[in-house]
Amino acid sequence: MATASRRPAASRRRHKHRADAALRFLYLLALYLAVPVVSTMLLWRGLRDRSYWRNFSQRFGFGARLVPQGVWLHAVSVGEVQACAPLVSALSRRHPGLPLTVTTFTPTGSARARALFGNVAQVRYVPYDLPGSVRRFFRRVQPRLAVIFETELWPNLYRECSRRRIPLVLASARISARSVSRYHLVGSLFRETLARTALVAAQGAGDAERFRALGADPATTHVTGNLKFDFELPEGLAARGARLRAQYAADRPLWVAGSTHGGGEEQAVLAAQRQVRMTHPSALLVLAPRHPPRFDEVAGVLEGSGLSFVRRSAAAASAADASCAVLLLDSLGELLDFYAAADLAFVGGSLVPIGGHNLLEPAALGVPILTGPNNSNSEEIARLLVARGAAEVVRDGTELGARVSALLADAAAREQMGAAGRASVDGNRGALVKLLALIEPLLEAPEEMPSEARA
Repeated sequence: MATASRRPAASRRRHKHRADAALRFLYLLALYLAVPVVSTMLLWRGLRDRSYWRNFSQRFGFGARLVPQGVWLHAVSVGEVQACAPLVSALSRRHPGLPLTVTTFTPTGSARARALFGNVAQVRYVPYDLPGSVRRFFRRVQPRLAVIFETELWPNLYRECSRRRIPLVLASARISARSVSRYHLVGSLFRETLARTALVAAQGAGDAERFRALGADPATTHVTGNLKFDFELPEGLAARGARLRAQYAADRPLWVAGSTHGGGEEQAVLAAQRQVRMTHPSALLVLAPRHPPRFDEVAGVLEGSGLSFVRRSAAAASAADASCAVLLLDSLGELLDFYAAADLAFVGGSLVPIGGHNLLEPAALGVPILTGPNNSNSEEIARLLVARGAAEVVRDGTELGARVSALLADAAAREQMGAAGRASVDGNRGALVKLLALIEPLLEAPEEMPSEARA
């Protein structure tokens, strides 16, 4: 009887093993089919923006060998790079001489990382999740600890961390209910992936519960808060904002539409500006597209909009004239400075189904915020700021124009919203301290890497 009872169990294990192997095979097949397509798209974009061509071999794990036994931090794009900045700064201060490597996937993320970290951290591209690319990457970086930000689940990267006995941390981790449903379709693959993490430091209780449901160890899944609240505003920001205000809008209203996208969002913003100029004829809109390769495209949209505009890269004098309705911000690294100069800000990627962008920067500056309804990238932050009165949701260009017009006419309301934003950011700091308490023990006495993993 005992033998008979063992047979079904053994059969189930064999069936599960075959199912897991089939999923891994399908995942690898999908990767090998997708990588040439993605690479071709990136190289094609390089025809307009040469930054897509720089260090392209790093995407296949090539590149210079770095000082070993450091910390590798992965932040996929600009938003995650901003989120990891407090941790990079803290590690460099608390562990002088500890090698730090930051990887990104996008050229804009890479450029932002280089601007933020300078000589503090090496910056390179994360490899594609192909077994060979991943092994080459680890041979060149050889970290003692891996920290992955937010929602990056890559089975082969995680598997190689496990094989090399490198503790893996998901920091400021978040996952939406919609993503959980998708991951459940390939359940065992991602259960195994999450089981390889040393710990999950989740943004909120809901995120932690969803990670546990996907297979993360409950004992090592913690709620630490959102690291994005722990960012520091750059030195001299207020002074740079004041200079921009004096340069472009010394005696007229100024509002910013930051990180905007196509698909109708920029058209809605320009419609709002036409509406705003009916009640505030001298108002200036600073329009900041999210992606640099679209600068020329947005300039074309502006040419057909009927609104007079000037590019930031052009001479400044004409933009200071009250007849200029729009300043196209076609430069990198200046959006925060213009937020500091603004009466209010609309944060883009939210009137179209992108998921929204960073609301915390204008909030920390005390700038009133307007956003569209699509904020899935930072749902909890958006809910918090709206509930505290620091932000308002608008549904379309008409509502946006109406609220901008009303707020430009009401300094007291702007002051109240701005104060609520600052208080919301200051009251939610503290994730960095909790995260450091979890990961610093992992930096002590790193295990000897097995010889087969070094090869």
